[in-house]
Amino acid sequence: MPKNQTEDFLTVQEEQEIVEAIQEAELNTSGELRVHIEKTAKGDATNRALEVFHHLKMDNTKLQNAVLIYVAVEDKSFVIYGDEGINKAVEDDFWDCTKDIMQAHFKKGDFKQGLVDGILRSGDRLKKYFPYQSDDINELSDDISKG
Repeated sequence: MPKNQTEDFLTVQEEQEIVEAIQEAELNTSGELRVHIEKTAKGDATNRALEVFHHLKMDNTKLQNAVLIYVAVEDKSFVIYGDEGINKAVEDDFWDCTKDIMQAHFKKGDFKQGLVDGILRSGDRLKKYFPYQSDDINELSDDISKG
């Protein structure tokens, strides 16, 4: 993959701020959050997000409460994909406000802030359904994955 598309999407500092946002969000919830960035979905972004979700073994969390924020840079598309445990517990439009917040930042070209706000909003919203437990174990890496 050409380096420029995903490598230039975020600076190292911005990536660190996103990882810190994931860690902060996970203090609110037992849910697990990950971000995956790649050049293109090569088709339907939702289908690709599902593939990445399984590839990253995000479907192996104890409460099925993992969330993937998938971004296809060149396609200018993103997907918020929640696991089965979340989808069974929340209302159908649960992710709409998070998506709207992210999209507003993305349209201005502020991808880092869109991801940070989306992550923090996700953690805040998930705490109602999946509150943080004192014995909570971080089941998934907080690092940004890239395709």
